[in-house]
Amino acid sequence: MAPISEVREPRVVVGVRDSAAARWALAWAIGEARLRRAPLLVVHVSSMPHNAGAAIGGALPDLLATARAAGTVLANRLLEDVAGDALSDVRLSVLPLVGDPGRTLVDLAREGDLLVIGAGSHGLVGRLVRPSVRRYCARHTRATLTCVRPPALESHTGSLTGTEHGHVID
Repeated sequence: MAPISEVREPRVVVGVRDSAAARWALAWAIGEARLRRAPLLVVHVSSMPHNAGAAIGGALPDLLATARAAGTVLANRLLEDVAGDALSDVRLSVLPLVGDPGRTLVDLAREGDLLVIGAGSHGLVGRLVRPSVRRYCARHTRATLTCVRPPALESHTGSLTGTEHGHVID
């Protein structure tokens, strides 16, 4: 069987990182992969390590291998946190990569795929330090793009207090 990244049928490709928005995007992507009966490709893209430019010889491959291994660990932890053991009906593959997250996701997601990313909020300083993957993907992807926001805190207030729309839930 070919790895999911090589399968030509439409896929659900979800970009993940360690954030609330990425967890919600992953949960949404799992549900969508089930609904579509499509393969799910969970992608973690590590930015190039800051000291990669100074690495010579054998050090660069070691840095890249370490970044990919950390990406695999993170993606598997997120899958466990979000879905636990409830993934037996999903054709799943984890792909850790190193590069620019937006560009890498756009290059990976093909026409016909569904690209899912979390839509967190960055302030001005955050956007300067880490450019918006969402904006890059929206401008450049050939795939259908879905940006998933975490629910607002106010939407949880009723369920946490036992009330919904001002009514007590029995």
